[in-house]
Amino acid sequence: MFTGLIDEVGTVTSVAESAAGLELRVDCGYSDLEPGESIALSGPCLTVRECGHGWFEVAAVITTLGRTTVGEWRSGRRVNLERAMRADSRFGGHVVQGHVDDVAAVAAVNRQADALIVDIDLAAGLSETLVLHGSVTIDGVSLTVNALEGDSLQVSLIDYTLRHTTLGDLSRGDRVNVETDVIGKYVRRMSAPYLNR
Repeated sequence: MFTGLIDEVGTVTSVAESAAGLELRVDCGYSDLEPGESIALSGPCLTVRECGHGWFEVAAVITTLGRTTVGEWRSGRRVNLERAMRADSRFGGHVVQGHVDDVAAVAAVNRQADALIVDIDLAAGLSETLVLHGSVTIDGVSLTVNALEGDSLQVSLIDYTLRHTTLGDLSRGDRVNVETDVIGKYVRRMSAPYLNR
């Protein structure tokens, strides 16, 4: 499990296909990663295959490539990183699984006073598990739903988020990984039989 609070921004330094999937090497500030550890890279949870001081390697299988933007990544790409939460850790964001629901397109990016307002076009039906002022994860970052109308989502990025994640680089047309609120998913699933009557 993750919280959506990014603790490091890494850089993809190599991308190669292998029998294990699409292998990526990432340079980062971590010095104590271990093979087998789960780590979220701009949303999707992947497993550390090899690692050393300041770097690690992961592999994304075909399922991950089909549901995320990972297959589009190239050397030089900056990625938001979060290590899996420990049971004795402070919980500061919201419940994030690292299971991307869909890829969405940025419709607009506008500066409004002290915030960067980002509008995102979601796939049909994805907004059903979101609520106004609830939580959503964009490229691994825990954010608050600022506005929600139909399948259009809006988030407001504060200065700290802009300085400590890759979201400040977003522009119109960019594709982002979206994970909606897991609590909303369970509520929708459990209520579906009653709503369909």
